[in-house]
Amino acid sequence: MSDKQRTLKQTVSITGVGLHTGEPVTLTLNPAPEGHGYKFQRMDLDGAPVIEADADLVVSTDRGTTLGKNGAKVNTTEHVLAALYALGVDNCLLQLTGPEVPIMDGSALPFVLAIEEAGIVEQKADKDWYVLKEPIWFETQERGTEMLGVPTPGGEFRLTVMVDYNSPVLGTQHASMYHTGEFKTEIAPCRTFVFLRELEQLARAGLIKGGDLDNAIVMEDREGTSKEQLQALAKLLGKEYRDVEIRRNGVLNTTDLKFFNEPARHKLMDIVGDLALVGRPIKGHILAARPGHFGNTSFAKRIKEAMRQEKKAAGFQYDLSREPLYDINAIARMLPHRYPFLLIDKIMEITDDTIIGVKNVTMNEPFFQGHFPGNPVMPGVIQIEAMAQVGGVFALSQVPDPEHYTTYFLKIDGVRFKRKVIPGDTVVFRLQLITPIRRGIVHMKGVAYVNGQPAMEAELMAQIARDKAPEPRTNADTPAPKTSAVNA
Repeated sequence: MSDKQRTLKQTVSITGVGLHTGEPVTLTLNPAPEGHGYKFQRMDLDGAPVIEADADLVVSTDRGTTLGKNGAKVNTTEHVLAALYALGVDNCLLQLTGPEVPIMDGSALPFVLAIEEAGIVEQKADKDWYVLKEPIWFETQERGTEMLGVPTPGGEFRLTVMVDYNSPVLGTQHASMYHTGEFKTEIAPCRTFVFLRELEQLARAGLIKGGDLDNAIVMEDREGTSKEQLQALAKLLGKEYRDVEIRRNGVLNTTDLKFFNEPARHKLMDIVGDLALVGRPIKGHILAARPGHFGNTSFAKRIKEAMRQEKKAAGFQYDLSREPLYDINAIARMLPHRYPFLLIDKIMEITDDTIIGVKNVTMNEPFFQGHFPGNPVMPGVIQIEAMAQVGGVFALSQVPDPEHYTTYFLKIDGVRFKRKVIPGDTVVFRLQLITPIRRGIVHMKGVAYVNGQPAMEAELMAQIARDKAPEPRTNADTPAPKTSAVNA
């Protein structure tokens, strides 16, 4: 599969009914820009709210995976997400005219065919693979679910599933997918399945109004089920009774199994769709025993947590070989500070809400004479001052004549020191606005990094004020650059 991100070539729509509401619904799959991921949009609600396909937004796993955000929900997301994920589509906006993805025939194949009809195109950005480097485990004794993710030698995405319903009809089944190229023919056609007793319970609960013998494999593992009972169930479901009987394998004769282990393959498909909620394509082997949507989405959250920890361990990496936006001379034209209190050397980047500055720490710093002899450590208050000066440059970059303004501290909160800063260290300060600048008040959150790892963090508030009697500052032969910019 390509290592570039991919999206749809054109828009495509598919219409069916919602499994639980029974209401007609149209799903429209749209191309989306790089880094967009999968997002659902409820076109039938005021404001057309967007719900990201994110494991952290799962609000229910009862008979399907439901996502919710700010009161808006979308049900039964797993089949279409499985199709997008397996076909290598990274970015897609999924617009719905109702609360549920249409159930279609209970499989992912209709969505696969719709995606192929739309076509798939490569984008410029690289895929953001998540590679399993060590085992990730999840289990729940109550449900009997066990899931394990392990690295694969070739780096492919593999799945192995075992289902066991303690039923004389279903028994124990296994299914595997060795690569996503098998999905269309071996996994996507496999339909959802349900026991006849479950149909009765769901129908009495007012659910599965869109359920039908044409969009599910119905199984019966009880003996002695009569035609009258089947007629009563059809009436309960609001369906016209069809002359059905239960075969020796426990499957109603309204359909034939497409594979002897079709239920296990469908469970595998559900895992693919639920793992799409991780937000990144995975390289690794997932093994699952007795899986369900609760276990699948819980495992997806476990993977997301591993991703967060890995990112935290990697820290903040920045290419310091790039040409700075402001060098020391430009900084001196903006700030009033001078030796020994001009504590930043370069400004690397400024955006609408972020600034990155650099301090090179050497043994020549005057504070090392007394802090401490034989054990030089950069004082915490000096680190805070250096961070504040970076924030001051950000604030002054917003005014047309920064040489006529001064910044004053108002408040410092949430200061945390995480490691020593010593001679030889290069400190990278990254500050981001917490609130928009109003009336000269600048409120920023900053983190200081050494070798990509956090050394200090703080929230700073300051005010920029115009000097009453502006006088030329030394080293101010020409004004500093007047506008924010980004070194792309």
